[in-house]
Amino acid sequence: QVQLVESGGGLAQAGGSLRLSCVASRRIFSSYAMGWFRQAPGKEREFVASISGNSLSTEYANSVEDRFTISRDNGKNTVYLQMTSLKPEDTAVYYCAAHYSFLQLRSAPRYWGQGTQLTVSS
Repeated sequence: QVQLVESGGGLAQAGGSLRLSCVASRRIFSSYAMGWFRQAPGKEREFVASISGNSLSTEYANSVEDRFTISRDNGKNTVYLQMTSLKPEDTAVYYCAAHYSFLQLRSAPRYWGQGTQLTVSS
């Protein structure tokens, strides 16, 4: 079982930046691919970004590529989502997710965090 705890959400201005963090409970954190998803009000949860266990592979949704950066610190069991040039449409609950397989993470995450709210005002 992997427990994930997100933090760093809040209120941001359009054009601003914010960093989300997700701490995982497992000591073998480096074996898991990690990712971020988001769910806006009235919409389905969608993929945002993912990173492999060794950080060699990353993937981004088209809507956030060039604005968001995913990274991880395996020594701290933590994955980050650095968000820049924020837009009101980035407003959502952001969820951290994990899967043993990087290829399967985007379509079928195995573990979820509880989510952190990001609100971007115009």
